[in-house]
Amino acid sequence: MERFFLLVPIINSTFAKRYPQKLLTMNILVLGSGGREHALSWKMSQSEHTQKLFTAPGNPGTASLGTNVDLSVNDFKSIGLFCIENSIDLVVVGPEDPLVNGLNDYLSEIPELKNTYVIGPKKEAAQLEGSKDYAKEFMIRHQIPTAKYQTFTAETLTHGQAFLETLEAPYVLKADGLAAGKGVLILNDLEEAKIELKNMLVDAKFGSASHRVVIEEFLEGIEFSVFALTDGKDYVLLPEAKDYKRIGEGDQGLNTGGMGAVSPVPFMNEDLWNKVETEVVKRTIDGLSKDGIPYVGFVFFGLINVKGQPKVIEYNVRMGDPETEVVIPRLATDLTSVFKAMKEGKLSEVTMEFSDQTATTVMVVSGGYPESYPRGKRITGLENVTESEVFHAGTKLEADQLVTSGGRVMAFTSFGDTKEKALEKSYSSINKICFEGINYRKDIGFDL
Repeated sequence: MERFFLLVPIINSTFAKRYPQKLLTMNILVLGSGGREHALSWKMSQSEHTQKLFTAPGNPGTASLGTNVDLSVNDFKSIGLFCIENSIDLVVVGPEDPLVNGLNDYLSEIPELKNTYVIGPKKEAAQLEGSKDYAKEFMIRHQIPTAKYQTFTAETLTHGQAFLETLEAPYVLKADGLAAGKGVLILNDLEEAKIELKNMLVDAKFGSASHRVVIEEFLEGIEFSVFALTDGKDYVLLPEAKDYKRIGEGDQGLNTGGMGAVSPVPFMNEDLWNKVETEVVKRTIDGLSKDGIPYVGFVFFGLINVKGQPKVIEYNVRMGDPETEVVIPRLATDLTSVFKAMKEGKLSEVTMEFSDQTATTVMVVSGGYPESYPRGKRITGLENVTESEVFHAGTKLEADQLVTSGGRVMAFTSFGDTKEKALEKSYSSINKICFEGINYRKDIGFDL
């Protein structure tokens, strides 16, 4: 599949202009409250085909684009009633929890919502993210390149510890279920790995998420992410990105939800891209179809480049964060039009267009994150930021004053002809704002 790049972003795709009358009345509900949802709402708010835009529960950033709604993403009944009462045409699901819990299934069973289209798969397909073991079995079944692995439970602990002895360090332990991005351990010492396996399986280190643990071989290479949007039959691809999970510079310290991202990645060439599409993306979409599993929404491919061969580390059944904040701004095509094309069965007619400039995102976080951290710290200086787009992640308003409300606070996204120029803008913008305990990595993109 060809990729198209433009120097200057445009608002409307060629497809959107071809069907102007059909694309003018979209009432949209975005579910989530982070930087990912702000970025998606920001992009859709630019479309003339977006009529009303709601975000639930949203944040101060999304409030400036549409209407925030006080709904929990897992309160399916209230979400369904809201969709009925507000004639919602499109539901865009940001986080994974409601998908794994079956939100799409619930909404699809409500007669009044038969014409409401949900961007996000149903419960069975969402197991690609909800269960590492399910995802691994899927990859093996459909010959999708990934690391060798075995899965263990508390009852098979001794077998798991014996399996560790057959591997070479580092040792990779993954909680089978959702663990807020913190259920993966990479350990260099065999005895420590055996102890941690027991902690996960027997002592429930990650709660119910680690009632099963996947042990897999360590892959040496550089990680990156690719994103597809599919209606279950056709798909389109978004630009690749690389994110940075560790809290410390040089990729040291604890894992986080993400400290920054860069798109595109300089090691992506035509050969690697073709392998990603033919051996990973196409086999995944075809595999879902062969298994009789309907899939509508984003597919996040967490990949590693092993000497020119892409291998899948993990699937997500939604866009990543902070990758969304760096990929969506590069999208020149009207995102609302793409979603409507999916609903109308015309995704194959869409041409995806992107800026060819480099985008960088740097996340500012609360002091102490990803462990305990204070909230309610006053944020100042945001009005002085002009060179970057700021996406709110963990902020709220208290008596008209913007304050911190989460670990990851805001994402600063900038464009440049090079990675260095884009990062210079992001860091310059960060220096214009302040809150007590502010922390951020100063080496995003260091390994590129």
